Amino acid sequence: MKATRNENDWRICIVGGGSWATAIAKIVMAGGHRINWYMRRPEQIEDFKRAGYNPSYLSSLQCDVKKIKFYSNINQAVKYSDLLIFATPSPFLKSHLQKLTQKLDDKYIVSAIKGIVPDENMIVSDYFIKYYGVKPENIAVIAGPCHAEEVALERLSYLTVGSRNLEFADKFGARIANSFLKTYTTNDIRGIEYASVLKNVYAIASGICHGLKYGDNFQAILVSNSIREMSRFVDAVSPETTRNIQDAAYLGDLLVTAYSRFSRNRTFGAMIGKGYSVRSSQLEMEMIAEGYYGTKCIKEINDEFHVDMPILDACYNILYERIAPNIEIKFLTEKIR
Repeated sequence: MKATRNENDWRICIVGGGSWATAIAKIVMAGGHRINWYMRRPEQIEDFKRAGYNPSYLSSLQCDVKKIKFYSNINQAVKYSDLLIFATPSPFLKSHLQKLTQKLDDKYIVSAIKGIVPDENMIVSDYFIKYYGVKPENIAVIAGPCHAEEVALERLSYLTVGSRNLEFADKFGARIANSFLKTYTTNDIRGIEYASVLKNVYAIASGICHGLKYGDNFQAILVSNSIREMSRFVDAVSPETTRNIQDAAYLGDLLVTAYSRFSRNRTFGAMIGKGYSVRSSQLEMEMIAEGYYGTKCIKEINDEFHVDMPILDACYNILYERIAPNIEIKFLTEKIR
């Protein structure tokens, strides 16, 4: 792809068929543009074409299917696209990419994945650079307090576009901005990616405490400690002198994920707090709680950095060491203030 291609001429492809992918499709199409859309299951595509909406997620969101070119073959989708927006759950990213024979080194890549690549313990941008030869200046991530359900309702939302290449970030941000979505840019791509992983972990902690019937007073203490914990970790793994942890991509995303009724990580945590097992909670939800995988990945990464992270440790002990939530959170209350 030529770097001089005008952003309005980008052939954009959405990779993923879930609620966040559907919301992003709405955002991209809001200006009347056509898109390519890769979904793994052909039957989901056929149902979508017939109904005019995603039959599995955000079914109230009507789409003009005449402006969508669907693909169930990822190689065809990549071949006919210039910019790929990955919006799959992080545990499924590798399985999608394993089918790929088309090269990505001449594409623009935007990660909308608010998770980390399991087994690799790598943020998504680093994964594409290391294993697929994508140029760092051709990668961006999107982050911020932006639930798919509210995008579907066109409630005003804000996204942060992060890239080492601010010109690319600015152009992509301008391309997706519309009447219900404002965009901002940053070059702190690694910082906002790690923050996106951590806010899911802290939302699980918030849910666990809610399930245990801790009140709003304690939730405020938990979240204020969470942002400090996030700041310590992100500063350790990706030092950045201009980072402001109070910006929307950090604090804002943490707040909405910890408190919103739309937060699947908070919902997952609440079920754990009420006594459900991890497995039964996952089956009951029928959706991926990214924070479950993020907890283990960040815990293992922190084995190298040794950042003080009592909330992360508490989540890990509950989810992976099977410590009773009421006992572990009781210990946590003595470590935070």
